[in-house]
Amino acid sequence: MKSPLSNFQERILGVDFLAGLAIVGALLTREFLAAGIIAIMRATGRVLERWAEGQAERQLKSLLSRMPRLVHRATSDGTLEEIEMSKIQVDDTLLVRTGEITATDGILIDAATLDVSALSGEPLPISREKGDEISSGVVNAGSPFYFTATTTAEASTYAGIVKLVQEAQKKSAPGIRIANMWALRFVPVALLLAGGAWWVTGDVKRAIAVLVVATPCPLILAVPIAIVAGLSQAAKHGAIVKGGAILELLANTETVLLDKTGTLTHGGPAITEINTAPGISDDELLTLAASVDQFSPHIVAKALVTEARKRGLIFLEVSEISEDAGHHIEGAVNGSRIKVGQLLHDAPSWLHFTHPLMVAVERDDLLLGVIGLKDPIRLESRAMVSALRAAGVNHIALVTGDREETAQEVASSVGITEVFSKITSEEKLEIARKAQANATGSVVVVGDGINDAPALAAADVGVAMGARGASAASEAADVVIVEDSIDRLVHAIRIAKRSKRKALQAAGIGMGLALLGMIFGALGLISPSQGAFAQEFIDVIAILWALTALRS
Repeated sequence: MKSPLSNFQERILGVDFLAGLAIVGALLTREFLAAGIIAIMRATGRVLERWAEGQAERQLKSLLSRMPRLVHRATSDGTLEEIEMSKIQVDDTLLVRTGEITATDGILIDAATLDVSALSGEPLPISREKGDEISSGVVNAGSPFYFTATTTAEASTYAGIVKLVQEAQKKSAPGIRIANMWALRFVPVALLLAGGAWWVTGDVKRAIAVLVVATPCPLILAVPIAIVAGLSQAAKHGAIVKGGAILELLANTETVLLDKTGTLTHGGPAITEINTAPGISDDELLTLAASVDQFSPHIVAKALVTEARKRGLIFLEVSEISEDAGHHIEGAVNGSRIKVGQLLHDAPSWLHFTHPLMVAVERDDLLLGVIGLKDPIRLESRAMVSALRAAGVNHIALVTGDREETAQEVASSVGITEVFSKITSEEKLEIARKAQANATGSVVVVGDGINDAPALAAADVGVAMGARGASAASEAADVVIVEDSIDRLVHAIRIAKRSKRKALQAAGIGMGLALLGMIFGALGLISPSQGAFAQEFIDVIAILWALTALRS
């Protein structure tokens, strides 16, 4: 954490100091033209700074609005009453209808099928039995169920995540910016040269001329322009960077902590293998399954339907449809009863795979085949990890709430050796903070779920996969990947590095020429007004160089 003295130096001895001193000196010596030019340049620079450097205000609207305002509580006489979430008490019996979100933590009274992806990162629906514990903030992906509340809404797991985000967002502002970093070094030189000229010659106008030429307009204008150019280029390549301060931090990336689901993987189930009974083809099995599954809203059903359409299969006519939500759906097809759902049979001899999710297809209670689904790894993930290392990232780790076996499989597939699995929101936040304590550069956290939001907010740079991730993650993040491709992160880091390099080069060129002009002013070769015009010539050169950051 920076000391009050360093904060004072940044505010007082930054880019404003010389500009203010030069304006006051020019006014006192009646060099009004010089004072006016400096004032205009400073005002223009301020506008650019506010757009290029201002960090976006963190909002928690999506986190809070996601939770239900009203819940259904069972009364002693067996009826339901609708109450506000804030009135939930421990031991209340609550009903969660299909598609609704659990308002508190609790114990299941009925079996349930849950979508926990927003909290744990697990992309596939999970089944929970009577007596199992559940967390607040998970979606009912199956039939309605009852559970007994074990916490109030305010003390629930989901509420804890909201508090973590709020606390993490209180992190201090970014460190010394490029412009102030240069100004802190340039101010003493300018003051010594101006004071020396005045002391040796007794001519105050020489001192003013030095200060006018020394006004850091290349920093005031060229540096923000290079940063703005970087923001524009990053957006062009599918990454929205929320301000110039973030772009500078992104340029210093040393450590990247990657989530798995929706980041390295696609974040949803996809068919990876099909086994069929003798005499049945893969396409025939998928046609039967998708024809029935097209009537189900289940995420797995959608995956089967999507794959069937991708293969150009023609769906069959289905009637007499019935569904046990979260378990199976069945219907009449060509006079037979087709059931698609959980694999309840003993594994037949022709089944030669085991997947995290296996869907059985039956005809008149006879098993026709099994469809295996996984959350597939993005094709670009391995290349992205290699590109991160090539871009100078020294430390890459996988941090996920998923199972150890799955996490290790994904990590080895993409070339990551350090893995943290079965991680909670609190643990992910702690891992990010430890990485920050050990890093000399920036720590970047990448994720797409609500469970990632606290770590995204606390990181030096939080990156959200916003194309399909939770809006809470996008709002907690500093960078949002708006295209569904993780390789945009590499583009953003490369653009940030290039923009920072161009900003430093523009500042160096401008301040070098300014130093030459200061010497001319100290020798009495130019007046304050001439120095102001000379400074504008220097600005043009520095700005034109800064604009080269717009090149792809």
